[in-house]
Amino acid sequence: MLTLEEERGHLAKADTDLAEGERRISAQVLMIEQLRANGQGTDAAERLLLTLRETLETWRGHRVLIVEAIARLEDASLAPPDHPFPGRRPD
Repeated sequence: MLTLEEERGHLAKADTDLAEGERRISAQVLMIEQLRANGQGTDAAERLLLTLRETLETWRGHRVLIVEAIARLEDASLAPPDHPFPGRRPD
């Protein structure tokens, strides 16, 4: 199991990657607009845009998993040492 510090590092990396992914999508949209304005084909550029968007969604899902892992680790660190199920609240 990773530590809270490691997961927070992963979260920072995920946030950086998401911002970069969004920047790349914006750049690709502009590229497609330029291609159209110049009367050029956009099929390949549009396929790449779709791939970029799908990748970004996958990264967003991964970020959710990281946030959930951080929450579990934070809960576990707050549980009393004699708690029978660290990281879980009693039902």
